[in-house]
Amino acid sequence: MSLQSYDLIFTENIEKELGRILETYSKSKIFILMDSGAQEHCWHLLSSNENLQDIPKLIIDSGEQNKSLDSVVKAWEFLSQNGANRHSLVINIGGGLMTDLGGFVASTFKRGCHFINIPTTLLSQIDASVGGKTGFNFNGLKNEIGVINQPDMVVLSPEFLKTLPMKEFKSGFAEMLKHAIIYSQNYLDELIAFNFENINYSKLLTLIRKSVAVKQEFVMKDPMERDVRKVLNFGHTIGHAFESYAHHHKLELSHGEAVALGMIGELYLSVKKKAFPQDKFDEIVKYITDIYSDFSIFAKDYPELYQLMLHDKKNSDEGVNFTLLPNVGAYTINNICTEEEVFEALNQYGKRN
Repeated sequence: MSLQSYDLIFTENIEKELGRILETYSKSKIFILMDSGAQEHCWHLLSSNENLQDIPKLIIDSGEQNKSLDSVVKAWEFLSQNGANRHSLVINIGGGLMTDLGGFVASTFKRGCHFINIPTTLLSQIDASVGGKTGFNFNGLKNEIGVINQPDMVVLSPEFLKTLPMKEFKSGFAEMLKHAIIYSQNYLDELIAFNFENINYSKLLTLIRKSVAVKQEFVMKDPMERDVRKVLNFGHTIGHAFESYAHHHKLELSHGEAVALGMIGELYLSVKKKAFPQDKFDEIVKYITDIYSDFSIFAKDYPELYQLMLHDKKNSDEGVNFTLLPNVGAYTINNICTEEEVFEALNQYGKRN
């Protein structure tokens, strides 16, 4: 389990930067794991790099259902059959599925080999590729199996984001909103003013840097998530339950959409238990509901959602553990909420359906 620091590279010329990086590695020891979405939309930005010619590649189908043990085994077999060893380099190219799953594969193959993450979605650039969390879904539960292990480096480029559908772009933007709400009113104001219809990608790269810096600050203080890093789970306790529920019932809900909706319920709990200002609650909830689609839940769904929250890794036998906020940029951790309080928070969604 590695906690060492790693290089975080921001570039607007991904092909040139990657060429420079790969000059230090033996071509015969490089392997690529890539999701099908990245292959279709992003590979053309990298494929002419001479250091990547004839490199063995494994393509994993995109979709949360493929963040699975079967995909992990397929990747292990690919590395084994192509002669990888503990000195090899695995390059993970794609969204959060690929950086999480590929990071786990590299961290466990031969007891750990080198890996680089090249995240190609906004969500993976500002969240999934930073912090060292790797893993896959198991038994219908999100990220149930995994390790914390840092990559050799993460390479971030806005070039990939120009290929994203708006729905997927907004999924990543939800994590940026989370960072702003837990960290700074000024950053939140910048995001609220963001123009989705005419995206300035240079400005976006600046905002990505800010979000990455927020996450890094919490991760560096608490690499193993025993204390203050739990703040980054804001919106995720309810959000992950929605995501797992949607998966069980074959409903469409992205991770970012789930987190955005999760923040509504967790901000409501913050109003009730930590005196989060009502006017700011109303402003943030209006902004979220203007951007993200509704997700219909009913009282009959509450027990299932509550049980999914109890399965979350952050919880103990005492109940559901939340990060709650007294204000934007202020936070408290280890807030145990009762079933009754959770159900009251879930009522917020019924009011908006």
